[in-house]
Amino acid sequence: MDKAAGKNTAGKLYPGREPFRRHMLEVGEGHTLYVEEVGKPDGIPVVVFHGGPGGGCSPAMRRFFDPERYRVILFDQRGCGRSRPHASVKANTTWHLVRDIEHIRATLGIERWIVFGGSWGATLGLVYAQAHPGRVAWLVLRGVFLATRAELDWFYGGGAGQFWPELWDRFKQSIPADEQDDLIAAYNKRLFSGDRAEEVVFAKTWAAWENALASIDNDGAAIDSPADYALAFSRIENHYFINDAFLGETQQILPNMAKIAHVPGTIVQGRHDMICPPASAWRLHKSWPSSELRMVPRAGHAVSEPGIAAELVRTMDKLARQRETLGL
Repeated sequence: MDKAAGKNTAGKLYPGREPFRRHMLEVGEGHTLYVEEVGKPDGIPVVVFHGGPGGGCSPAMRRFFDPERYRVILFDQRGCGRSRPHASVKANTTWHLVRDIEHIRATLGIERWIVFGGSWGATLGLVYAQAHPGRVAWLVLRGVFLATRAELDWFYGGGAGQFWPELWDRFKQSIPADEQDDLIAAYNKRLFSGDRAEEVVFAKTWAAWENALASIDNDGAAIDSPADYALAFSRIENHYFINDAFLGETQQILPNMAKIAHVPGTIVQGRHDMICPPASAWRLHKSWPSSELRMVPRAGHAVSEPGIAAELVRTMDKLARQRETLGL
């Protein structure tokens, strides 16, 4: 790394600093969000949207940003991580999250910022930018998910299962045969049964199916998530998916790309992403004249994949050198 020139040409992850400020921010309807700020207080503002929905933010998400240049805002979306109430889907929709993001921005006194998100975080980043294009200086998106029925059918209707039949069978066989034609609905019944023991069992199974396919280095091993994490992740994700991410016919992402045609962006996509196949990233790029697409070979979905992580760091270092151009 050449610190004098401000270059990190190898795309190496930065040491993750501890937050310089933490907040518990009330956003209404009984929800309180955990918000943290990392890096330089007067640095380039960038807000990070985690995946899921329901995944929560983690210290590892701080490592894509030079702490001497960026003011990084991370938060746990409604119901997950350190936000409260835990695992709650009450008043928890895409549009509540968009409103929460604006509340965070205004509370922190930020005029415009870079939006950084992966998987569901990319979905939320696009929806937020379309609702508030004047607040977004640049979009950095990874593992694109457009929240369409076709994408949900791919992952929960057997498409991805063609590549991992033994894992798919484990996910599917948890449900009686007469309900297997709609696994999202079948899991919804059990994730919200009111019986905590049953909810935990099905939450872990739901989370294990997705986690096992995240990395290209996966050897088929199931990952047993802690009960509290699995409940928030699975309940909230299922709640969003059974409601088509609360995007009505007029709110679908691709038909509304004209709203952010002028907003520049970078798309980082794993070539072998099993959870969010590259076709969505390609369609997004073709619909977005101000975007650049970085297709990473020999990479899956996980942000921890070396090629994806390196590309994200290089992107953020490049933007840091363009601060004046971005007007931040």
